[in-house]
Amino acid sequence: MKKLLSTVALAALIAAAAVPQTFAETPNDQLVIALSLGNVLTLDPAATGSRETAQVLSAVYDTLIKLDDANPGEFLPGLAESWEISEDNSSITFKLRDANFASGNPVTAQDVVWSFDRLMKLNLANSSFLKTRGFSADNAGTTFVAVDDKTVQINLPQADDPNMVMMVIALPGPGSIIDSQTVLANETDGDLGENWLRTNSAGSGAFTLTEWRSNEYVILDRSESHWDEPAGLRRILIRHIPESQSQRLQLERGDIDIAYSLLAADLQALSTTEGIEIETVPSAGFYYLAVSMKDERMANPKVREALRYLIDYEGLNSAIMQFYGTPHQRPLNSTAMGVLPDPGYTLDVERAKGLLAEAGYADGFEVTLRALNEPPFLDAATAIQATLAQAGIKANLITGTGDQIYGAMRERNFELIVGRGGGGQHPHPDSNLRATAFNPDNSDEAQLTNYQGWRTSFYDETLNTMIEDALLITDRKEQVAAYEEIQTYYEEMIPALQPFSEVVVTAAFRDDVEGLTVDPWRTDLGDVTKNR
Repeated sequence: MKKLLSTVALAALIAAAAVPQTFAETPNDQLVIALSLGNVLTLDPAATGSRETAQVLSAVYDTLIKLDDANPGEFLPGLAESWEISEDNSSITFKLRDANFASGNPVTAQDVVWSFDRLMKLNLANSSFLKTRGFSADNAGTTFVAVDDKTVQINLPQADDPNMVMMVIALPGPGSIIDSQTVLANETDGDLGENWLRTNSAGSGAFTLTEWRSNEYVILDRSESHWDEPAGLRRILIRHIPESQSQRLQLERGDIDIAYSLLAADLQALSTTEGIEIETVPSAGFYYLAVSMKDERMANPKVREALRYLIDYEGLNSAIMQFYGTPHQRPLNSTAMGVLPDPGYTLDVERAKGLLAEAGYADGFEVTLRALNEPPFLDAATAIQATLAQAGIKANLITGTGDQIYGAMRERNFELIVGRGGGGQHPHPDSNLRATAFNPDNSDEAQLTNYQGWRTSFYDETLNTMIEDALLITDRKEQVAAYEEIQTYYEEMIPALQPFSEVVVTAAFRDDVEGLTVDPWRTDLGDVTKNR
């Protein structure tokens, strides 16, 4: 009956949206969000890492702790009301509050341990966050321990900064705590509920999943038994509206409250529209041009340096990246500890030609350039294709979906790619450097697909050691100095991945929406209200 009512309510909303109205408004107790659900393939917390899914997971599942947006690097209580790091930094002990899952089952230390154990055993996308910290399916039994029903101890499997582990488990997805009893009751052939959790939820969050229809909508209803204050709104409706113009028109008309997939032209038009607010905030990672150093041409540092001067940084960011990114050329996010000022690279075709000549390619060469078939990737790749041509490099553009483009990168079967990534979900330099530069094993057999250093076949043992050593420095000034040294060394190496823009997230929303955190990785929909 609940699903039927939800579907009827959705039909009413969509029908209302289709009728021209002078003063259309979404219901006062419901939030209607428009975005592209094309990347939402499953709602299993172990399997999905898209920004769009993060909003759903953070609403439906709790984590032990949460990142403090007001104080980057600090934490707030979640299911854990307190925690303690051991003096030798080898373990973290969490004390759980009294809380229940949506099923009514109590949240126990055993559920927490089972959630992390399941994450490592399934070895799906979100396990990579903990794998980079030394956790594995083999050591899960000793690294995640239920001391008693209300006490969880996480034992670090290797020398590490405990704050980095805490940043991982504060994220929706790798840190989501699951109702083990409910999931195991819906297990099929020992899959640990993977098939069932594609379209169902078993969390303790401020909302419960009522219905999800792939590439159509997601309906979330307020949990009346959440341990925290009840969510400000009764229902969240997330609609699949991939077309930017459709989102813009429906936002102007009042049929939706928040639009997340708007193109720059529509955002520009909305910036002067009464009743609409636009907010752009820094997010995680970068837009970049990357090379495969498996290609003997790209393995030549002179060629990589030439490519560095064949990016029109100013033109890209002013003409293409508005609302998508902001100028940035370092491997650390602008909010990271110890980030250095940009080195100031500019488009310099003559310098690039000279470098190519020194490398033995005075006449240039032909190469493939991959990019997603969507903004801003395709536009950025087309612009880079044009500047490469000025130096005699003929780049044949290959476009496609995420699986096709990033799939080739994960298989180390590419030459050039315009992509987005580089870590940064955690407010710490190690998050960027592990994703971008670190590569402990450059063999094909290693399959370290979560490392972009491995994907690009970029390997430097000295750099690996510098990254590992910096993480363990306890004196903050010394640690900042170490990360500054890493950035200088990395730049001098002329790496395989050159950022040209730092990722930002932009949303447009009705001005009566309050309490919205725009960054999807930090969004708490339970805090959102309407001032009507």
